Amino acid sequence: MKFVISSNDLLNQLQSLVKVIKSKNTLQALDCFLLSIENRQLTLTASDLDTTISAIVDLDIAEGEGEIGIDARRLLNTVKEFNEPLTFDIDTENLKVDIISSNGKYTLVGINGEEYPTIPRIDEVSSNKIVMPAETLLRAINHTIFAAIDNEARPIMAGVYMGFNSEMMTAAATDTHKLVRYRRKNLSVKQECNFILPNKPASLLKSLLPKDDTSVEIVFDPKNAQIRFSTITFVSRLIEGNYPKFESIIPVNPPFKMIVDRATLQSVLRRVGLYASQSVQLVKFEIAPSELVVSAQDTHFNISAFERIPCSFDGDSMVIGFKSVFLYEILDNLPGEEVLFELSEPSRAVLISPTKSENENEDILSLLMPIYIE
Repeated sequence: MKFVISSNDLLNQLQSLVKVIKSKNTLQALDCFLLSIENRQLTLTASDLDTTISAIVDLDIAEGEGEIGIDARRLLNTVKEFNEPLTFDIDTENLKVDIISSNGKYTLVGINGEEYPTIPRIDEVSSNKIVMPAETLLRAINHTIFAAIDNEARPIMAGVYMGFNSEMMTAAATDTHKLVRYRRKNLSVKQECNFILPNKPASLLKSLLPKDDTSVEIVFDPKNAQIRFSTITFVSRLIEGNYPKFESIIPVNPPFKMIVDRATLQSVLRRVGLYASQSVQLVKFEIAPSELVVSAQDTHFNISAFERIPCSFDGDSMVIGFKSVFLYEILDNLPGEEVLFELSEPSRAVLISPTKSENENEDILSLLMPIYIE
């Protein structure tokens, strides 16, 4: 088979797909891109067995049909050096691949396309289908994935929960110390359903999803999800099991409220956090009606720091501690200029949310467990 393609168009697709390929694989096929030609369309595929991404490119010039696997890193690094149309002349019988430019030719050996893993199929009987704008799915992932657990000790929480009912979509992630819940009220389904998307495919989707209203189709069964948008087909194995009942741990109407400038508090955390014990990373909040004092110390090195910033607090003075890294992550993933802290006691979970929503149909809520202060 033979085809001609713009090196820039090919490079754009390969750079998106290569992110799924692991640095070390037990199967040679997983080190390769699978190139398939049918009906003057080139389909490029990359996989790590758990996640498979395919992209379709329409071709003006194409002869023959077939498929072959080509070493991903070598192909990507070769195409990266060109800015012109390239001709691929492929012999699928002896697995010889010639890449022909205006001034030269590059020859390599591929693998039989039949060696490439089969893409999982969705069970139509037990599947659910949801259509939404790409921007909605992207915002749901962006606002939650940082809170997901990042180890295999509790695999059920190593991903983003996506739930749908007749009223809204809910996305959530937690590592037991922090929790983020994202709701979108203008997206609903007739039949209640949910799935848990693992961290790696969720992160890949962040880099692939367009930031506009491109339609995204999600079809999923208990084991796998297929996500289609633009020319991309994204298939991922799901985390099986029941996600923790996170709604039940969210405090209802905590009595005290503090409003503070988000960017100012982040700057203070960056500075004061440098003086916290590296093992605990504790920062202490001393909250008064109009002033917040943020402090930290490391007695081992005899260092300390504190800084005052204005705030609005409707309760009595309170002292509460947080892990600075966790609090900074939450603030960094919230929109808006000001944030609202809802508190009850120094030992109980604190709710953190933007004071103003960017979208009337959107609701973002974060929960952070405090650190005990002796």
